[in-house]
Amino acid sequence: MKTNNTKKWWALFALSLGVFMGLLDITVVNVALPTMVKSFSATFNDLQWVVNAYTIAFSVVLLVVSKLGDMYGRKKVVLISMLVFVVASAANGLVTNLLVLDIGRVVQAFGGAGLMTLSMALVASNFEGAQRGTALGILGSVMGLSTVSGPLIGGLLVESFGWPAIFYVNVPIGIVAAILMWFTIDETPSYGKGQKIDWLGMFLSTAAIFFAVYGLVEKENHPHLPWTDLGIAAWLVAAVALLLIFILVEMRSEHPMMNLKLFKNANFVGSVIVAFALGSAVYASNIYLTSLMQNYMGYSAFDTGVRQLTMTVWSLILGPVTGYLGTKYSKRKIISASLLLAGMGFLLLANAMTTKLTYMQLVPTLVMLGITNGLVNPMLNTAGLEGAAPKEIGMVSGLLNVFRQLGTSFGIVILGLAQTNHYDQYLNTHFSFSQAPVAMVESLKQVLIQAGPFSGNTIAYSAKLSDLPFVKELQGVVWNAYCSGMRGLAYTAMTIVLIGAVGAFCLLKDHAKSK
Repeated sequence: MKTNNTKKWWALFALSLGVFMGLLDITVVNVALPTMVKSFSATFNDLQWVVNAYTIAFSVVLLVVSKLGDMYGRKKVVLISMLVFVVASAANGLVTNLLVLDIGRVVQAFGGAGLMTLSMALVASNFEGAQRGTALGILGSVMGLSTVSGPLIGGLLVESFGWPAIFYVNVPIGIVAAILMWFTIDETPSYGKGQKIDWLGMFLSTAAIFFAVYGLVEKENHPHLPWTDLGIAAWLVAAVALLLIFILVEMRSEHPMMNLKLFKNANFVGSVIVAFALGSAVYASNIYLTSLMQNYMGYSAFDTGVRQLTMTVWSLILGPVTGYLGTKYSKRKIISASLLLAGMGFLLLANAMTTKLTYMQLVPTLVMLGITNGLVNPMLNTAGLEGAAPKEIGMVSGLLNVFRQLGTSFGIVILGLAQTNHYDQYLNTHFSFSQAPVAMVESLKQVLIQAGPFSGNTIAYSAKLSDLPFVKELQGVVWNAYCSGMRGLAYTAMTIVLIGAVGAFCLLKDHAKSK
């Protein structure tokens, strides 16, 4: 029994490696983009698809891979996912063509999605009782850590070895993890024996998620276009239409891809709301905090990652003990209180956003967001899977991951729009200089608005504008506009986590404590 128990924990270690790599590759590429722009002689917008291709493909296949794992055995499918991920990573490090790299990132995401969602299901099916809570807590801490540690790891690899290193590093780790998985994981039953694959359900769910995420990415890339613009609205309307068709098809299917009765379970719905809120507020805001520290506070990618340790370290500290906390205390109350803590962190961020901002003023926000992530993410996995039938574990974990990822995509857009709207409003009402011609001022303002909050500071401090007699005043206005944008972003994120806290408190159930 002792050997069997040891084997389980080695299996958890192997699965954690897979999850860490799969999620890390969503964010780690961001810090490599400036280097890749030079290497490929491409524009930043062209390179952005190296990130978007992975994000979209990752979101799209989560449910499909979850269902295939339930039907044919989760161990088999997770090992295939690891093989796909490792081979694609090696190929991506070798490519010299941008289109080939985008395609390679799509293939890599297929593997990463399988590692993510099936690892969670395998942990749930290989552990029982209090051990399951502890194991899911550890896996959840790895998820949280990998999501927010991209700038540190990516910065270190790029600065030391060049951009291909962010892909090559997956190869040896993946091989070790795959060997450990082979020897330590117990295969789950093939719950789909005798069932036919619901090809139509798979197609509709995949297409709906693709259209939704692609529409959000288009809005992110064109923040000044209205939601009603055909290039944005068409994708989102199509996503809603496909979702409705998917629901009708699944209701009539003899062997549906998804059991829609899951959404009649208030505890599961509460878990989905929390997953969406966590992604759209905490994870999405990390991108903007990273931009703040790099573009406006002047830290390098690596220095930013080091300073963000005040946020990321909490996943390591709290994740392993959330299983114990969840059996000892109410998960509903802990998750709700943690989201309220994040709300307080965003409020402090809004109050700290001035042109005199220092890193020490950011620390309270980073700590509060880190504690929230360290508690909520692991506990959410346990809460969402409680009461799920063994044959539904894969689909439940897949849905939680889908809503967490959709939440992140949605949050990046919504927080970005809040930031851009406040940034634009400030420039429109404060951009006037007595020493400059009106036409020049208006032209400069339009350039800064089109550039957006991310790039405004770079333009204001560029060599081209350094000789302007009012350059100092200009730089102050841009900084203040950015601060206004970040305050709008912080209040929006605060609203999201407060909604999540209410949803958690009202819908999550307090289950009997494990003895």
